[in-house]
Amino acid sequence: MINTFYKEMTGKESVIRQFFDYSRKRAAELGPDSVLNFSIGNPSVPAPDSATEAMQTLLREEDPVTLHGYSPTLGQPSTKAAIAESLNKRFGMNYKAEHIFPTSGAAGALSHALRAVTKAGDTVITFAPYFPEYIPYVTGTGAKLAVVPADTTSFQINFEKLEELFTENVAAVLINSPNNPSGIVYTTETITRLAELMQRKQEEYGHEIFLITDEPYREIVFEGTDSPFVSSFYDNSICCYSFSKSLSLPGERIGYLAVNPRAVDADKLVPMCGQISRFTGHNCPSSLMQRAIEPVLYETSDLSIYEVNAKLLYEALVKIGYSVVRPGGTFYMFPQSPIPDANEFCWTAAKELGLIIVPGDSFECPGHFRISYCVPTEQIQRAIPLFEELFNRYR
Repeated sequence: MINTFYKEMTGKESVIRQFFDYSRKRAAELGPDSVLNFSIGNPSVPAPDSATEAMQTLLREEDPVTLHGYSPTLGQPSTKAAIAESLNKRFGMNYKAEHIFPTSGAAGALSHALRAVTKAGDTVITFAPYFPEYIPYVTGTGAKLAVVPADTTSFQINFEKLEELFTENVAAVLINSPNNPSGIVYTTETITRLAELMQRKQEEYGHEIFLITDEPYREIVFEGTDSPFVSSFYDNSICCYSFSKSLSLPGERIGYLAVNPRAVDADKLVPMCGQISRFTGHNCPSSLMQRAIEPVLYETSDLSIYEVNAKLLYEALVKIGYSVVRPGGTFYMFPQSPIPDANEFCWTAAKELGLIIVPGDSFECPGHFRISYCVPTEQIQRAIPLFEELFNRYR
């Protein structure tokens, strides 16, 4: 008998995908110029030449049997050591190779981290607005996701509501900074306060509470933004990272999990991830990609276009009359819809203007919409009059 749980999930298509699929259908029917698509967070700049050259060098010079052979269960030792060294140099940490677990992007890292520190019946707290895939990531472990409502004035943590959700069943807190979809970066003040609160709760409940950080946008931070390295503030922390955005390699599915060396059982958590892989079928990311990132750990794609687009779009939307919290990083913006029903607003934009944006309901923040501005600047310029026309319809 087939699994009815997953069968039912097939009928619950992602809202982001609904809008993306509509954009493709419209473009096929009316032509590509009929659509300005801001729905998907796919990097719009190429990977740096050095990343491509690293792959080419390996393919050209390495013994193919060795290069394409199985990776060790816990990852390539040289890759793990290189990642640990880079984190230590950049953030003043004390990681060793044994604290690093290469994964298939941040998604693989999060899935392993959540399974490593929760059990069925536990609670994981996260903060709205949040990436919708957190729901299957968490519920797939048997734990329950509890969501702190958004502080829509700043999108920093709503600490009053957070304290209300804490119980002795809380095993982990999951944060995403820089944040998808708001573009907000949690400040040093916010992270310090969160770490202090979690430390008090650990002492109150008599068990560790892990802080899991989802950081694929770590390198996309705009000038003047306070962007602390979260794991340096709290011992029981696990950092989940992806090179999808920093090196524009989303299709290569390469990332890692980094266990804070000061965490409880820090020496056991990565071996535990190896065991978790036996249940998930993860079995390590590509051997080639693990090796290829080693020489480019201190590099990024040219990410400057995202800040250019952010400034242009933010200033235009505010001038039109939208309420927007200025993003501090990523390539997302999360304005307030001029009407309460953001779904209606976004479908009007799509069907009448060919402007593809995503309602905030699926990020558990109704009344807002996400703009993914990882697009050519020319597309932003073309879209601004449409955003104005759309706003004026509801003025």
